[in-house]
Amino acid sequence: MPKYRKMLTEWEAPYLQAIVCTVEGQSKATLTNWCADYAEARLLPIYEEAFPSDPRPRHALTAARDWLAGTIKLPEAKKVILDCHAAARECENQPAAYGAARAIGQAASTIHAATHCMGLPLYGALAVAYDTLGPDAPWAELEPAAALECGRMEAALRAVAIEDEPNPAKLNWNC
Repeated sequence: MPKYRKMLTEWEAPYLQAIVCTVEGQSKATLTNWCADYAEARLLPIYEEAFPSDPRPRHALTAARDWLAGTIKLPEAKKVILDCHAAARECENQPAAYGAARAIGQAASTIHAATHCMGLPLYGALAVAYDTLGPDAPWAELEPAAALECGRMEAALRAVAIEDEPNPAKLNWNC
């Protein structure tokens, strides 16, 4: 079985740092909504095409939204989100589905820690690249495709970003 890259790893890449700059200053709620909306629109279809009968990633997004709405507690949401991460582990040999499930799990985990929002571009952009170009595409083609998707992610965040957010999330990137 070939070894696939699971995520983007060049933290200083301009396409990732552009997202970081936009993330900073936003609230956890804004970041969670951005992640959930983007993941549902762009990544969930990738996963569900490969695994149409597996609802775990969809349930993770629902749990994150339910937590934001105050209808469930964090421990209940975290259990559902961990199930999504389990779904990702179960399909490691399918890089597009793996990256989509991992990105969805990280997106939903933004309710726990705002820095998890970067899992959306780190895993999700590469999932889209694999889905578009195929699992055997060379890195020289995958990275530009992932960078393009990061640009779309940043644009989606800018569209919902709140200028002078009164309650920005406390971020510690630990990088």
